[in-house]
Amino acid sequence: MRTRTRSWPAIVVIGVVASCALSTGASATTGQAGRPGSAPAASPIYLDRHYSPEERAADLVSRMTLQEKASEMNSSQAAAIPRLGIAAYGWWNEASHGVAAEQTANNVNSPGVTNTTSYPVDLSMGSTWNPALMYKEAGMISDEAREVVRNNNLDLSFYSPTVNLSRDPRWGRNDESFSEDPLLTGAIASQFVDGMEGKSPSGTMLPGSDGYLKTLPTLKHFAANNSEYNRLTGTSDMDERTLREYYTAQFRDLVQQSGPAAIMSSYNEVNGVPAAADVHLIDELARETFGFQGYFTSDCDAVYEIQAGHHWQPPGASAPLDAAGRTAYANSAGEDLDCNQGYHDGSNYANTVPTAVGQHIQTQTGVYNENDVDVSLVRLFTARIETGEFDNEASVPWVAAARARLAPGTWVNSDANNAVTETPARLATARQSGDQSIVLLKNDPVKQQNGSTTKLLPLKVPSSGAFKVAVIGYYANPTSMFLGGYASRQGPAGVAKEVNGYNGLKTAIQRIDPDATVDYYPGVTPGTLASVDAASVKAAANYDAVVVYAGTDGSTSSEDHDRTSLALPGAQSQLISQVAAVNPNTIVYMETVGEVDVTSFQNQVPAMLWSSYNGERKGESLADVVLGDYNPSGRLPFTWYQDITKLPPIGDYTIRPTASDSGRTYMYYSGPVSYPFGYGLSYTDFAYSHLKVSSRKLDANGTLRVGADVTNTGSTAGDEVAQVYVTTPDAPAALQRPIKRLEAFTKVSLRPHQTKHVTFTIQVPKLAFFSDQANRYQVDDGRYGIQLSTSSADADIQAQTFVHVSGKLTPTPMTVTARAVAAGDAAQGISQRVYFPDHVSVDPQLTVAMSDDTLYGYIIKGSSTALPAGMKVHYRSNRPDVVAVGPSGTVRTLGSGVATVSATVDYHGKHASTQFVVDVQ
Repeated sequence: MRTRTRSWPAIVVIGVVASCALSTGASATTGQAGRPGSAPAASPIYLDRHYSPEERAADLVSRMTLQEKASEMNSSQAAAIPRLGIAAYGWWNEASHGVAAEQTANNVNSPGVTNTTSYPVDLSMGSTWNPALMYKEAGMISDEAREVVRNNNLDLSFYSPTVNLSRDPRWGRNDESFSEDPLLTGAIASQFVDGMEGKSPSGTMLPGSDGYLKTLPTLKHFAANNSEYNRLTGTSDMDERTLREYYTAQFRDLVQQSGPAAIMSSYNEVNGVPAAADVHLIDELARETFGFQGYFTSDCDAVYEIQAGHHWQPPGASAPLDAAGRTAYANSAGEDLDCNQGYHDGSNYANTVPTAVGQHIQTQTGVYNENDVDVSLVRLFTARIETGEFDNEASVPWVAAARARLAPGTWVNSDANNAVTETPARLATARQSGDQSIVLLKNDPVKQQNGSTTKLLPLKVPSSGAFKVAVIGYYANPTSMFLGGYASRQGPAGVAKEVNGYNGLKTAIQRIDPDATVDYYPGVTPGTLASVDAASVKAAANYDAVVVYAGTDGSTSSEDHDRTSLALPGAQSQLISQVAAVNPNTIVYMETVGEVDVTSFQNQVPAMLWSSYNGERKGESLADVVLGDYNPSGRLPFTWYQDITKLPPIGDYTIRPTASDSGRTYMYYSGPVSYPFGYGLSYTDFAYSHLKVSSRKLDANGTLRVGADVTNTGSTAGDEVAQVYVTTPDAPAALQRPIKRLEAFTKVSLRPHQTKHVTFTIQVPKLAFFSDQANRYQVDDGRYGIQLSTSSADADIQAQTFVHVSGKLTPTPMTVTARAVAAGDAAQGISQRVYFPDHVSVDPQLTVAMSDDTLYGYIIKGSSTALPAGMKVHYRSNRPDVVAVGPSGTVRTLGSGVATVSATVDYHGKHASTQFVVDVQ
């Protein structure tokens, strides 16, 4: 839940003990809200900061006609309503590794922006294993966003970050993901969300924010959208255990750690249901179970694909859905916003919602009606109000700060902006992120001319005299630098601030030795990667050292384009082998979308480095690592498979091994790997000692504390990533438990010979597995291995101990949600509402999610489960003259106005709560 610095009116508290399923209420008059055409008050509620953002949003939406409401539900763009002071608003904006696009035009794909800072892509940030660095970078991205968007307060919704997991190296968008692991992804992406929203690293509002969000990040794509060849119309089929433990686990962590503003649903089906209309995904999992409180947007144009691509015919429907039907099913499932550009036709929410409402379409949740629209509109305008759009600009700290850095109205989306927002501080952070992302894969000793043997890296450049380095490969000095998907355009002013691999190495080497020679050779025939340039190979023999810079780009894989082979494009592998054959001092750097096949050359070169697309200062980062100005600390965020034929087909979404494949990810894969998850070398050495655990015997509801010492035993300062994995060594094979799971990690900086004590806390309930049979999480009894390691490989375990867990998980309340209706609504097919007539009973339709994922109360239409005996429910109203809570806990509207009702459940001393707005007409 978003924490705000607000003062509220006094509240009235009433408690009631619930021991049965919540009732849908009896009969009462149903009043459809709306104040269209009414004269505005001198100080309307939606402009009054004494009310909460949700209350203000409810008041604003109540003043709209149905057609106006519908016009606000398109991403590209939402319409202006001048009479209410509502500006046109672009929801489709991009900022995954720098501000890249702003929806400034109507009914077109989001236009790109020019000359904004381009940082390393998500996969590079994943390889830093440094959430704090991600937070720093995201804060800079959101600062820059506030500087360049219209009026510093519009178009603040960003379709970032991508948190789908890199579970298959062939996926075309691996560079957009952080990791194959849910915990690592959640840890880093949560800091992206917090930095973008202007929160603290713990997810709370910063004191200087005055309760406003800086931007509105969007988690995407929910869920299991990890294959491009069928991403629009395919179905990702799996059991519920796989869906919860793997494909949505990082979404859960992000919702509960950071409270993101938005989630984007995906194009694909999950188990045969289009994600954009999947009540189980959107409502039952994201909202009711995980506790998501923001708005859902479709991918662009996932609502259209329900009809055009999936030809979906819902259970009970007489035919596949038409344009009105797809709108009704998606919106009633909780898809609040239609990203209406991309693979679109002429229909969208704006022009189909009124028709769909008028047709009274029966959906999974009830009869589609204007109340469904109202709920979505309140979510959307709550978010806009939370950014300060409707408040005095001088009172919004993010606006004031942006205008202090850059005079309002001076930034233009062309090269005429002179790349003014690509500031030295931001470029330095791009370089720092690039430094920490580079993974040292290999660093073998090489025999020197004087007969000694030493590791090739860091490259030892003399301070003076002749020294020659060749930088070879197209990607080292390309005509246009590839920055990854969803990167900003760089005009001449922006290009002037880029540093490619060749220029970065040349500048850094000649800074050390002004007499040094650093030459560039293409390595491949000009204009193509197809064949090796013999002249480049011949020349390589005459240099003291060679850096071969290999890579991929958007032509290798991208959105809508998977890889079918992991080979380096063209003749780059042959180039590496041929250069290594003539010069033993060959360093290979690979800047790629993900892993590539290194089997043909990895035994021929002494040193290998890898990163994904590493930002506009990538050349400085490469030079920092090659020359030892930065000791490499990157660790692989994925498994580098040796043989992809051991993997399932990319469209197979199973994770655990089957009779025909070896499974996926370090958690289950049993085949050979080139480099394990979490792997990365350093220019120094580290040692681990004194592993201790707080207890050898633990209850299923307990907490385990792990401690150990980490020592830098070398002579070079460095950063180590200590990783804690948990195993279940005695689990029956039939249960298919993971080989191991990452449960904690920390990145620790150590001077030479310095020792630091590191500690980790593991909640035993987090070790539970989801049971499809019981439909809940359960903790296995038995022995658990606690491994302190430098990667997921058993060979890299530094220390290990075992603990024993017994007992049953005690479910406690985790999340409460409300889907309020008036008495009598159920008979009319109304399943939710914001607006109520006066003097009617309000049924909150509470859902309580327990810590084991069991749900009680209202779940979905036709499905309610009695609350556990003894669970107490307390209701509060902040304006008892508008909504009153009776002695028995009944909620009833009294007079015109808007109020917030709080619902708190108490069960065995544990509490969880929610709030919902009631606008009384």
